[in-house]
Amino acid sequence: MTSAKLATTSPADNSGLTHFDSSGQAHMVDVGAKAETHRIAMASGVIRMKPDTLAIITSGTAKKGDVLGIARIAAIMAAKRTSDLIPLCHPLALTRVTVDFTVDENASSVLCNAQVETFGKTGVEMEALTAVQVGLLTIYDMCKAVDRGMVMTDVKVMEKHGGKSGSWVTE
Repeated sequence: MTSAKLATTSPADNSGLTHFDSSGQAHMVDVGAKAETHRIAMASGVIRMKPDTLAIITSGTAKKGDVLGIARIAAIMAAKRTSDLIPLCHPLALTRVTVDFTVDENASSVLCNAQVETFGKTGVEMEALTAVQVGLLTIYDMCKAVDRGMVMTDVKVMEKHGGKSGSWVTE
């Protein structure tokens, strides 16, 4: 069995990608020498659905139970397990995960916002993104019997803070 190799000739060819070594092999980034700082990341995403589906969610009459409450727990659990899902992510001791849902009746959608924090050597963007996506997937799972056409969209990092690169906020 041979391992797949990225076709490159030098580290510069990887365009600054940190998960590839100089020969193009995937590897986990060494964060051992990095300073521990307070790391925060916020991500968001939206799930659009039929108005009737949204009414079921907001009225609390979904057959599977409290859709947004269960989605919140799923999102928090997902943030904690991100390194089990994304191959090169470091396992992190998260100090805080918050997940909030905002219902937009006019757009027949639910916005998910997640904020993840740690004191560590690497950021928590992947944990925030994973929380959002799993929160939205849980809403889909709990409501798919009445609406298979729901669409998850606009999942993105909104901002991050901490580390050598400091703060970044989406435009």
